[in-house]
Amino acid sequence: MATLQLRETLTKVGTLTSRPAAFLILGGYTVCWLVLERETLDWHGAATLITWAMTLLIQRAEHRDTQALQAKLDELIKANDKARNEIAEVDDKEPEEIEEMRGSGERS
Repeated sequence: MATLQLRETLTKVGTLTSRPAAFLILGGYTVCWLVLERETLDWHGAATLITWAMTLLIQRAEHRDTQALQAKLDELIKANDKARNEIAEVDDKEPEEIEEMRGSGERS
C-alpha cells in the first residue's frame, strides 16, 4: 500500500517538474539566495543552480516528447478497429501494471 502511494507521488512530482512553474520556483529560489545569502553563492552554488535548471529543461523536453508520442499512439489505436480500447487508457496506470497488461495482451 505504501509502495503504491510512493509510486503515485513520484509520478506526480515528475509531472510537476515538467511544468513552467518549476522554472519560476527555481528563479524565486535563486533570487532569495541572492538577496539573503549573496556571499554563499559562489561557483559551487552557481553550478548547483545550473544543474537544477538543466534537469528541469531535460524533464520538460522528455515530458513533451512523451505526450506527443502518446497522442499519436492514441490516434492510431482509435483508427484501428482491431485495437483494444482499454490500452488507450493505460496512461494513469503504474509502469508495472502496464508491463503486466502488455504481457497478457499478446496475440498470436
